[in-house]
Amino acid sequence: MMDQEKPLVFPFHYGQEAEQYSFYKVPKILFTSPMFEKLSTEAKLLYGLLLDRMQLSIQNGWIDDEGRVYIYFTIESIMRALNCGNKKASALLAELDEKRGIGLITRVRQGLGKPDKILVHKCALAEMSGIHFKRCQNDTSKEGKQTAPEMSKPPPNKTDSNKTEINETEFYPIHSENVLETGYDAKAYEQYRKYFWEQLAMDALLVDYPYDQEALNEILDILVETVCSNRQTIRIAGDDKPVKVVKERLMKLNVEHIRYVMSCMKETTVKVRNIRQYLLAALYNAPATISHYYSALVQHNMYGQSE
Repeated sequence: MMDQEKPLVFPFHYGQEAEQYSFYKVPKILFTSPMFEKLSTEAKLLYGLLLDRMQLSIQNGWIDDEGRVYIYFTIESIMRALNCGNKKASALLAELDEKRGIGLITRVRQGLGKPDKILVHKCALAEMSGIHFKRCQNDTSKEGKQTAPEMSKPPPNKTDSNKTEINETEFYPIHSENVLETGYDAKAYEQYRKYFWEQLAMDALLVDYPYDQEALNEILDILVETVCSNRQTIRIAGDDKPVKVVKERLMKLNVEHIRYVMSCMKETTVKVRNIRQYLLAALYNAPATISHYYSALVQHNMYGQSE
């Protein structure tokens, strides 16, 4: 008989050793208020993870035009954090959502393969607002008038719109003569960089791949430098492609294509001698190969490796 694995033995805490950990904060009211009794424990835990992610958003200045902090927390991130499947992760988000669930989050869809922005609501607001209103009534009743409680104004948006928004009237289109004939200048480079940053949801990618930020930044640089090139042809995997064809293909990339390229990089076992050429080829071919890749992956997961 094979020896049974020995159980793990974790040491006791002594003194104040418990203070050494980092903690996720889950509001106590989620467990004590009858208002949240139908919310699953896993959804409550997910709410705590979303609150924790808000600290990163504040540091990065991810604030909308109304002064509300938003976060990125994709289905894939939930699956990794809670060790669950796609269906379960989607169901937990739905429990928190204002449309299908209790209303602790609002999801703002961006389309074009970009992840949703998530606005996290205050879990105490619904319970405390009535108390706040009654206090305001008591304060104003002495004067014989009842006025609505003054709403606090949201903090001003500290995000520099010039750095995050693309002005379509100033954007250099792919066929612009300013790019193809005179070569790219600083303004053209910056405009294309802004375009790809938004198009590829780089904010979310940097959060989801915290240990691959260098690779993501290199991908961004390769894309911008390629579309700004004034060469007639660009070499892709040993073949010279017309610059117009290459640029049009790269401009259609979205966040899922970048995730696919990142997966391919991690699975590559062959030593890559020219990483920039490898990445450019992977990016160029991504729209044509991504569906075949995931179809093969599904077949492998369902039926196993073919003999």
